[in-house]
Amino acid sequence: MVSTKNNTILNMIAGKTVDHTPVWFMRQAGRSQPEYRRLKEKYSLFEITHQPELCAYVTHLPVDNYHTDAAVLYKDIMTPLKPIGVDVDIKSGVGPVISNPITSVQDVEKLGQIDPKRDVPYVLDTIKLLTEEKLNVPLIGFTGAPFTLASYMIEGGPSKNYHMTKAMMYRDEETWFKLMDHLVEMSITYVTAQIEAGAELIQIFDSWVGALNVRDYQYYIKPAMHKLVSGIKAKYDVPVILFGVGASHLADEWNDLPIDVLGLDWRLQISEVRDRGFSKTLQGNLDPSLLLAPWNVIEKNLKMILDEGRTYGRHIFNLGHGVFPQVKPETLKKVSRFVHNYTKR
Repeated sequence: MVSTKNNTILNMIAGKTVDHTPVWFMRQAGRSQPEYRRLKEKYSLFEITHQPELCAYVTHLPVDNYHTDAAVLYKDIMTPLKPIGVDVDIKSGVGPVISNPITSVQDVEKLGQIDPKRDVPYVLDTIKLLTEEKLNVPLIGFTGAPFTLASYMIEGGPSKNYHMTKAMMYRDEETWFKLMDHLVEMSITYVTAQIEAGAELIQIFDSWVGALNVRDYQYYIKPAMHKLVSGIKAKYDVPVILFGVGASHLADEWNDLPIDVLGLDWRLQISEVRDRGFSKTLQGNLDPSLLLAPWNVIEKNLKMILDEGRTYGRHIFNLGHGVFPQVKPETLKKVSRFVHNYTKR
């Protein structure tokens, strides 16, 4: 029997000819969906992710509703932290809140090791369930990057300036690099388990690393990122996507890493990346705020991004950050349909 699975996104990354530009949306499963909001009236985020059938439903929902070319596993980047000893809670309207922040090397030494089959079986069971249900598009697993995870662990929650994180980085290199090493090893183990369960792509979210300048990134972060991506690749040669917000100034540094896909936010145009001589697949990069604009404005920006993507040659359409709650599902469906039709060969 001929497979009917839509592997457009994998073929695009591999440099193969595809019928259309693939599309998926960060946070495509979540707060903008009425079905999800109804679930959240009964369950917390952690409760949903701990129930594989429910979590698989949430993960699958946008593929059915928006006809995206990939599914992204519904979970939070905080998921692997609790098993290693981080007391984290997701508070409504706030985000992750950590009651035992890292303040010293002794705190890092107290952190445990993750055993995904023992500690997060519900994540692996969700992936297996999606595979068994014959999900007809590739499934994206993910992890937070060391800097972004560390920022929560040091600040104790979300931050606007990352002063405490940077202060530790600058004044206590022993603690900083030990924490980086611990998070790299945790993430390699965590991601490897996701791949073994059935994830076919991995996205690394370094959401807040744009707070650093290039010099600090090169010294404090890049070695850990190289070790993380190389560690994943040494075990399984699956495509790895790297994404961050406000990190356009780090694009050249990211291009040096052994990643397959460079995720762009809306601050860096695809044409600018092309002019730098990049060859990696690009992902992005519509400003999510535009999803609240009139359709003619959305369409104009879609055409610009898609034209630049086709000229570049290897492009996955996405937003420059995640879908937010005010976006109408019909708009996402319309965007996905337009991307497919406009780029159809």
